[in-house]
Amino acid sequence: MIRLDQVDVFYGKSQALHQVSLSVEAGEIVALIGANGAGKTTVLKAISGLIPWSGDGIVFKDQPLRGFKPEEIARLGISHVPERGGIFANMTVLENLELGTVAQPDKHDLKVRYEKVFQVFPILEERTDQLGGQLSGGERQMLAIGRAMMSSPELYLLDEPTLGLSPIVVGELSNVIREIGEQGGTILLVEQNALMALELARRGYVMEIGRIFREGPSRDLLEDEQVKKAYLGL
Repeated sequence: MIRLDQVDVFYGKSQALHQVSLSVEAGEIVALIGANGAGKTTVLKAISGLIPWSGDGIVFKDQPLRGFKPEEIARLGISHVPERGGIFANMTVLENLELGTVAQPDKHDLKVRYEKVFQVFPILEERTDQLGGQLSGGERQMLAIGRAMMSSPELYLLDEPTLGLSPIVVGELSNVIREIGEQGGTILLVEQNALMALELARRGYVMEIGRIFREGPSRDLLEDEQVKKAYLGL
């Protein structure tokens, strides 16, 4: 589905990613974990075309993404949910959801998309006329994921979806991510909550200072002594 080969990213003279290679197959949930500042968000921004990158390439469904603009990448079927959601506080819940359809010109099944979002997040149906800025932190994150669902993406890029949320809401969002995966969704999940991420994912990658230093099936990473000590608090 998506493949990065030896990707480098620079912020000025500072190198943020060093020859990062990873892949996500169709129908997989893959976790990308690591400490704050390890480069996880930079990986997602590179895939989305939000920052320039160099290296061998980024390929989505056999389509090289070099030179593509963010809106063109979105139209290909990649939906990026940024850290803290990035919803529009001065727009209603319904208006925020409508924005999720902009990248997809074919809107024949719009009613079905809304129904699917409201089935997963019934609280959003109750809040359709409420401003995004009036929602709780958990509700904002639900809205951000719901907005991504409105574009019927083939690949979700989720950046720290549980950051700063209560344990109850974290549990609710974990169930949603699992449900999207069970319905055939493909997800690259960036999380500092490494235990949750690896329990949800089939495979995982561990980043340190802009490099991938561990990868493999989630069950193996959960048993890796270095990963357990550094990221799982065990």
